[in-house]
Amino acid sequence: MEEVSPNHQLNERARRADKIVRNPEKYKICVGCDSIVAAKVSICPNCHAYRFMTDENKIIVQAQELANREPRSVLFRDMD
Repeated sequence: MEEVSPNHQLNERARRADKIVRNPEKYKICVGCDSIVAAKVSICPNCHAYRFMTDENKIIVQAQELANREPRSVLFRDMD
């Protein structure tokens, strides 16, 4: 597996966060793991929870916070 630099990861997170901040109506926050997912999702792909927050202001704040830190979530694919 190819290693990705921490700078590249943070830049990628910032790019995704910017997309979310510009279009918060297309996203929601998983109540189970605080991940931001597409609004059309009915089950969180990370933790499999099914409860979400749709407040656009909270989505913007969460995206900005996630953009400025390294990932901490354990993803389903990490369990293999």
